[in-house]
Parts: sequence; C-alpha cells; structure tokens
Amino acid sequence: MQDIAAAIGSLVYQNPFLPQRIETEHAILGDDFVADTSVWSRDLRHQSRPNIAAIGARAEHLVKKSPRGPHYEDLATYVLYDRWSERFLDLADGKGRERVGFYDDFAADARHLLTDTRELPHLFACFYQVRRAFLNVFEYLVGTSMCAAQLRADVWCSIFSRDLRRYRRSLFARMNDVTTLIIGPTGTGKELVARAIALSRYIPFDERTRKFAAAPDALFAGLNLSAMSPSLIESELFGHRKGAFTGALNDREGWLEACSAHGSVFLDEVGELDPSIQVKLLRVLQTRTFQRLGDTTTRHFAGKIIAATNRDLATADDFRRDFYYRLCADVITTPSLREQLDDNPHELRHLVTHIATNIAGAPEAEVVSDEVMRVVQKKLGAQYPWPGNYRELEQCVRRIVIRGDYEPSLMKPKEPAALDGQMTEEQLLRWYTNLVYRQTGSYQETARRLGIDRRTARARCTTSS
Repeated sequence: MQDIAAAIGSLVYQNPFLPQRIETEHAILGDDFVADTSVWSRDLRHQSRPNIAAIGARAEHLVKKSPRGPHYEDLATYVLYDRWSERFLDLADGKGRERVGFYDDFAADARHLLTDTRELPHLFACFYQVRRAFLNVFEYLVGTSMCAAQLRADVWCSIFSRDLRRYRRSLFARMNDVTTLIIGPTGTGKELVARAIALSRYIPFDERTRKFAAAPDALFAGLNLSAMSPSLIESELFGHRKGAFTGALNDREGWLEACSAHGSVFLDEVGELDPSIQVKLLRVLQTRTFQRLGDTTTRHFAGKIIAATNRDLATADDFRRDFYYRLCADVITTPSLREQLDDNPHELRHLVTHIATNIAGAPEAEVVSDEVMRVVQKKLGAQYPWPGNYRELEQCVRRIVIRGDYEPSLMKPKEPAALDGQMTEEQLLRWYTNLVYRQTGSYQETARRLGIDRRTARARCTTSS
C-alpha cells in the first residue's frame, strides 16, 4: 500500500508528457491499467482518460485509510489537486483578474487533508499554474507523433524545470533569470512555443483580495526583429526620451520597461539582431538593467526573455559569442513537419483535420480533410519534404478549400530570363540565392550551401525584386 501511495504521490511532480508518466500509471493500476495512448495530445483535452479516473478513486481510498506516513503529504497533495482540477480548468479558461470565489472552500479542504498548510496561497498559485500550463501546452502544441510529445515535454520542463519540488520551494520566483532559446526551421511553431511558456508562468495569489497578481493573457509581448530596422528595434525594446531622435515627440517606455515580473518579452528572429543591439541586450541579461534612448536613468528589467531563431547561432560569424552563451541556458528545438511525419505517417491527417476545423468549422472538417488528403497524395506524394513546415501545410489547406488544388512554388520555380539570355550575372545570382533560401528558410544554411558569406546571402535575398 505504501508503494502505491508513493507512486501516486510522485505523479504530482512528474512531467506529464514524458513516457515515465504512463509507466507510473501502469505501476499504480496493474491489471486495471487501460492502454489507451502513450501521447497526450489536444484531442484528449475533452476526453476522460479512464486511468486518471481510476487513479483518483484509488488515491481517495488511500488517503482515508493510510496513516500519515512518509508518503502521505504527496498523496494528499495529489488528491487535493484532483478534487479541484476542474475548477482550476474553468479559471484557466477565463481571462482577467476576477476575484476567485472558491478559494475559501479550497483552503478548508487543504487544511483537512494536508499536515503543512503554512503556504496555502502559494500552493493555490502553483495548482493554477500547473492547470494553466497543461491547457496552454495542449492548445498551442498540437500533434500525436512522439516528436510532438517530446516538444510538449520540453516546454513543460522550461516552465517548471525538471524538479517540480524544487520549483515549488524556490525556483518559481527565479525563472526570470533563465533565458529560453527556441531553435528550429521556419514554420515549425516557435512563436507558439514561446506563447505556451509565457502564458504559463507563475502568478502570485493574494489571499486577502482573493485575486491573482496579473492576468495571464497580458504576460506576452512579441517582437519580430527581422521585420524592423535597428533604430526601431531599440526604440521598441528600450523606449526613448523626448527628443532622442527626429520624431520622438514624447517620452515612451519600451517593452522591457513595460514587462512585469510575471511577463515575458519574445524576441523572434534574434539571429538577425544588429551587433550593437546584441551588446545592449547582453547587458540586460547580465545586469537586468538598461536605459531608454537619449536618457541616462538606469531602469530595471523584471521579466523573462524568450528568443527564437532558425539559424545556428553557435557558428554564426556575425553573432556575439558572449550574447549567445547568455541566451542558451535553456534550449528547445522544434521538429520539422517532415520529422513528425517520418515518426508517425498518420500525423498528416491529424494535422490537416486540426487546420480544417479552424478554417471551415468542425462540421466541415472531415470533408475538407478528405479533399486535402486526396490532393496531397496525388500532387505531392508521401515523401514530399514540406519545406515550409506547418505554415506551408496551413496554406495548402486554405488553397485547396478556395481553389481545390495545390502546387507549391518550389516544385515549379519561376524560370529566370537567363534561359533566353536576358538576365545579368548579378540577377542570376540573386535569383538562385533566393531559390536556395526558400528551400532552407535560413540565411546561414543558404550561405553554407553556396559557399558565400551569410551577409552576402541575405543581401542578395533582400535586394531581389
């Protein structure tokens, strides 16, 4: 009985998306274990898993019968969370900072179950964060392949670390100091990973007001650095003082200053940052301080930095080594669509259905999915590389819904005028560089394939018509 109690208690602190979770469930239930799936995906959010219900019932029985031994506190914590899980789900589905009406009942239940109730508001905040994180990981990171499951597990680890006990004791207040770097090919959902992390961060609960310190949906600020000039990036990040440059008519706070201690600033395409801004951001990561443009007042950055890139920053000549090593404490890699399909060929149908539901609505999803799969099988084949990844798949579904057909531009690249002798050498180089860039999605990889400097590759792509 003690072994079962210990196993159930361990579920409180396990990463729910790792295979060990299923192994623990099997150990608890024995012959009563139902082998449903080894991957928790978005499809299961509104389905009841028989193993969870069975473990909940067994935990309730044990907590009533077991003496308050070495495993009792973890077992009771599991029971407490299981009892209030649906209320926390309702809370996580909502927005804003409303007064939480069920806290008193939760606190009374906790005092009855637990031996240590000195930090009930903190436990309440942790339960809310766990339920919110579970919801966000499910909502943002779809897929039934093991690649997708591993990505969800990695995101969970970025939110809570590998040791949830330590997180609950102390790390919850220190995760701001750990920068998360998301790497992966273009179109693989790096911003979705960033959102899942940012919107799942710890938010303190005030027992006196019965409110959380912030609304989760206000904790994410994203900047696409490749779409902005260096001067605009500086102004957006650091803010500026009136008169700092032409057009600066008023003082303005930047995203670093506006970010609360519970929030995150997402730097998309961080590999495209100008070296001068890399130096300024390095100071932010080292000292947590910065200054507005044109100002001498030192200000404090209280939040977390999440960055993303499709480049190999470790080998990029124009990316500072010291800045890179400040970014890479926590690294998540997003798998390509081709990797997911190689892992599970049925994944394509699942993803198409998910996209079709968003585009055409649930009643039409299956019909649209059938249409898309027929076109894909006929025109692309099972081994099509999907160079645009999930983003290309979305456009593929949309085009088939609207036009009934899909033909990727990479399959029939526009023929250059060079075929009839009308293109200059420079135009031909730009055309071919763009062709390789569309295939790789990375200036670094384009430069490597062509044997040129990355800056040359980027210049050819950005100056082409």
